[in-house]
Amino acid sequence: MSAGPAGAPTPMRPTRKCPECGKPSRRETFPFCSPRCKAVDLNRWLSGHYVIPGSSIEDAGDESGEA
Repeated sequence: MSAGPAGAPTPMRPTRKCPECGKPSRRETFPFCSPRCKAVDLNRWLSGHYVIPGSSIEDAGDESGEA
């Protein structure tokens, strides 16, 4: 790690906006700004608000049939 002015370490990555509230992210909770925003995002994943699109289960059963 290189040192910046007055011996201070340079940041490892540039700060980005928190995906939950838009505040600058912090290194401890990257890419979020706080543990609260991190927990809010985790809750959305666990409660099913975020869904990755794909084929339905019925469609998958039809494709494994005869050739």
